[in-house]
Amino acid sequence: MTDPDGGRTPPSESRFCQPDRNESALGGPRAPLASRPYAVWQSPNYRLYAISWFLIVFGKAVETVAVGIHIYDRTRDPMALGWLGLVQALPIIVLAMAGGQIADRFDRRRVLMVMLAVTSSVAAGLAVVSATGAPVQWMYMLLGVGAIGQALGGPARAAFLPQLVSAESFSHAITWNSSVFQTATMIGPAVGGLIVGATQSATTAFLLIIACRLLSLAAISAIRPPPVERPAEPVTLETFLAGIRFVWRTRLILATIALDLFAVLLGGATYLLPIYAQEILKVGPSGLGFLRSAEAVGAVSMAMLLAHLPPLQRAGRTMLLAVAGFGVATIFYGLSTSFWLSLAMMFLIGALDNISVVVRHTLVQMLTPDAMRGRVSAVNNIFIVASNDIGGLESGLTARLMGPVASVVAGGIGAIAVVISAARIWPEILTIGSLADVRPLDSSAAPAASAASGADSSGDEESVSCETA
Repeated sequence: MTDPDGGRTPPSESRFCQPDRNESALGGPRAPLASRPYAVWQSPNYRLYAISWFLIVFGKAVETVAVGIHIYDRTRDPMALGWLGLVQALPIIVLAMAGGQIADRFDRRRVLMVMLAVTSSVAAGLAVVSATGAPVQWMYMLLGVGAIGQALGGPARAAFLPQLVSAESFSHAITWNSSVFQTATMIGPAVGGLIVGATQSATTAFLLIIACRLLSLAAISAIRPPPVERPAEPVTLETFLAGIRFVWRTRLILATIALDLFAVLLGGATYLLPIYAQEILKVGPSGLGFLRSAEAVGAVSMAMLLAHLPPLQRAGRTMLLAVAGFGVATIFYGLSTSFWLSLAMMFLIGALDNISVVVRHTLVQMLTPDAMRGRVSAVNNIFIVASNDIGGLESGLTARLMGPVASVVAGGIGAIAVVISAARIWPEILTIGSLADVRPLDSSAAPAASAASGADSSGDEESVSCETA
């Protein structure tokens, strides 16, 4: 590879996989940031971001449980739960690219504040619908409005984090973010289920969600990020589609998000949890909350383990094994008629899925230049929403046709098949090494990244595998 000055750059010194220099400003040795898992918490901006993120996810977790119970109690139709996925997925699939443009052209903090104001209003509307007993169609409409806000503001939230932490500590920031996410996901469903079970109504849960989102808005408004120069070029079809082209040409990003898309789309069982809780396991709303929380407990446990261990040295191989294990745990969950076995399987599903989350998000954010992070995050959001929410529609449809047990078991088998297929289509996944060494690509470097799997030992091709000796 040739560096910008015209000289030869050794393969290990590529511009996106630069090794840490463990020398302090005074010339003495220091512990690299990658080995200090709590370093990111020293930043006031990151602490405020993490508080806001916790409140966003906690509120969404409570909302998911409350809406699911309310709609299933009103309809007793598995497909009604599947429609929830479609209503929340379509706006993001259609508008996410516009959200990416917004994130790359405007102040990401302000965009996120507007999104939180919109979703707070949605929670207020849901409370009114629940309190008045209005038709469930109003809930679908309000959730669709909230999804529009997420589509236009979500890429700004994802692209905002790299502005707040250093590149060296970013993989730990992603791990802690995942811990925050899963802690909120662990507590939120249990709280939502207990509130609905105690009050026999979702209204109180929606009032709690309003408070969470307003507090999250206050935390984001207090962040003071460093200034970032925004591109001045006009919006064209070329700039609009730049994120899609970057993902398509950067095979490691494409491979990891496609793996997650199809594994979760087929193997996700969360939309059918209300059916399992009420009809198969017979544990009611409180049991539903604990089932959702068990998944989050597993994810938090794995996140804490990843945060305190050295960075994964063979991240690609570990991710493939984790997704395969996710499929196996899904099969056992689908066959279980024991509440305790189901809790254990949900714990494993959360723990194994979190490995994929950390690897994928680190690669997506750290291989992407800052000027394109909004648009690339938008593409990633489309994949995530398609896997989770369209997966919910798929689960509802197959549950209606085959029954919930067959739907979940077939999904777990499908997730394992996806791992085998991904390893054959993108063998370079197996070359992903340490996440601590990943650095952003230049926009023009993506073609080289796509050719990484063909690099030879002479160092004439760039590689994004970042493997260490």
